[in-house]
Parts: sequence; structure tokens; C-alpha cells
Amino acid sequence: MTALRAACRTVLDASWRPTDGFCPPNPTVYPHQWLWDSCFHTIAWAALGDRRGVTELGSCLRGQLPSGFVPHMRYLGPTVDRGPLPDRSSYTQPPIYAHAARVLHEAGFALPVETLPAIGRALEWLWRDRRTDDGLVYLVHPWESGADDSPRWDSWIGLDSYDRDSYRDVDRRLVTDTVYDDDGAARWSHSFVAAPAAFNALVAHAFGELAHLTDDSMWADRSAELAASIDRLLWHDESGLWQDGAIVGGGSSVAVPTLDGALPLLVTDDAEKASRVLDQLLDPARFAAPYGLRYVWADHPRYDPDAYWRGPAWPQLNYLVWVAARRWGRDDLAAEIAGWSRAAAVRSGFAEFWNPETGAGRGAIPQGWAALAAVYP
Repeated sequence: MTALRAACRTVLDASWRPTDGFCPPNPTVYPHQWLWDSCFHTIAWAALGDRRGVTELGSCLRGQLPSGFVPHMRYLGPTVDRGPLPDRSSYTQPPIYAHAARVLHEAGFALPVETLPAIGRALEWLWRDRRTDDGLVYLVHPWESGADDSPRWDSWIGLDSYDRDSYRDVDRRLVTDTVYDDDGAARWSHSFVAAPAAFNALVAHAFGELAHLTDDSMWADRSAELAASIDRLLWHDESGLWQDGAIVGGGSSVAVPTLDGALPLLVTDDAEKASRVLDQLLDPARFAAPYGLRYVWADHPRYDPDAYWRGPAWPQLNYLVWVAARRWGRDDLAAEIAGWSRAAAVRSGFAEFWNPETGAGRGAIPQGWAALAAVYP
């Protein structure tokens, strides 16, 4: 374990930018700041007992607009085509910052006085500006989910099988199809609006984490309200998972069984639903694999263990499911995830993602969030 923790620190040290106060996920492949990456770096820094986690969390909140919106990228260098803002993206990403703040707090790090108010403004923006009439939180681009090329988006892309070039073409078109507010933040889309199970779960979880940190019952009430909406509107009884909601565009692909459909375990209070999902996470025919949780069911026709967001294991998703397993008292599952994740981080070279059957690294190698291996006991 000492060697593993040292390797995790090396991965983060290698991309740390002291002037900017954060780690690009991989300085060559991903040379900017990504929101949820930096939040997971924060969690890894906290596990390593390094105060740079406080700095990194603060850095991703520095891109916040007056409205409360937090961008999914801050650019280092030339503008990237992610909307009209010149120095940051006009899209957001899962609000892991509230959980990262709680992890820092519980690790004994003092948070700057501005951190929790900034997180509150960010979550208020999602609640105020990004909710459907039935109370779910919606996204206007696959980028906002973090799971860019998930098979859940295939109906929007118009594909029966995966073609990454087609995804890239649609990603660019969706920037044009987006409606932006006066500050340059994305608000709506003419062709892609979705209420994903995972994103909604992570928002509800963030509300609960902020409630814990602030003792503000409003956030706890919102967390419970959103969790109830997820159970009522997004549960898919046939698969025993939660599915996404299609609002503008979309179709049957919202029900493809992915690990995203397990993340409401973080917030649901329905023990029967939770039990059905938890059992699948240890099922070799479903998600369980020698090197972590498959992103897509093993027996599903869209499962590809090597293709980007089509089946590989992801360190940040392993971590989130580990948190959920502990919430449900499933120490057996938590221990399996910890073991898979430690072994895969080493075998893959601390990769962005990896083949869950072999542990072979895929994507950028190394990538900062693979340092989450330092978290597991």
C-alpha cells in the first residue's frame, strides 16, 4: 500500500501546476482544467494528506459566473470551442465539488470561508435554472454528463452501432444548437435535452453533502425531493436500474444498461430497488469484472471493453459506486471494488480508463483521477 500511495502521489505531482493551483488530467492529452477531474483529484489529495486538495477545489470554483454556474473546463491557452465564453466552457459537469469539500473537511482540512457559499451558489443555479417541470435536472450536451460517448446517447446521435467520428460531429453541432444565457452559460438546446439518472443522483448527493457541511435543512429537503423524483420517474423495472429521461430528442437508448444507472444508489431510500442494483454490481454477467465495474452489461450487444464510454472500467465511477456501497452497508461490494481498483490502477499504468477484463490501460496514460486508488483502505 505504501508503494501504491507513492505512485498515486507521483501521478498528481507530475501534472501539478503551482501557479494555476490544479492538475490537468493529463498535460499532453487534456491540457486544460476539467471540473469533475479536479474534484476527484481533490479527493485523492485528501487521501494522501496533501493540502493541495484545498487549492485544487478552490481553483475549479474560480471559473464560477455571477449566476452561480460553474464551467466544466477552464482553458490553459487558446479558446476551445465549448461555447461563446473566451476562457472557459459554457457547459457544466457533475457537481462533485460538494462531496470533495466534505472529504476535505472529514480529513481535517480547513476550507476557505468562500468555498461553501460558492458551492451553494453553484447548486442553487442547477436547482433554479436547470430543472424540468417534473423536478428533474436536465443537461444540454453529453459533455455535461461526463460520460461523453455513452451508448445512452445513441438515439440522439442516430446510431445503431458506435462510431466515434459521428459523435465528434454531433458534439460540434450541439454547440451551435445550444441556447446560451446573457452570461454565456448554456441554458437549453434545440436538439439535445436529457435528464440523466446519474447526473440527477450526483446533484441530489451534492445537496446532501452541503446539508451535512452547513446544517442547512433546505439542502437536505432538496436532496430528498430530487431523490424521490429519480425513483418515481427514472426507475426501469425490467433492467433493475435507473434510466435517463429524454426531453428533446433521444429515444430507446436511454434504457441501455450502464453503470450510470446504478448511481442513484447514492441517494435512494428504496431498499428493494437498491438491493436489485447492488446484486448486479457483483454479477459477472452484468457489471463485475476482474479489474473493476464494466460500464455496460457484459451480455449487452453494445458492450465493448476497449471503446471510450462503451464498456471499460473508470476509476471515478468505481469510486462513486464504492461510496454508494458503503452507504448501503455492503462491505462485501466495497471491498471488491477497492481490490479491483487498486490492481487496475497499477496494471493499467494509472490510465484514464481500462479494459475491465484484462486491466489494459486505455485513453490517456497516466490520468490524474486514477490516483483515487489512494483512497481505498
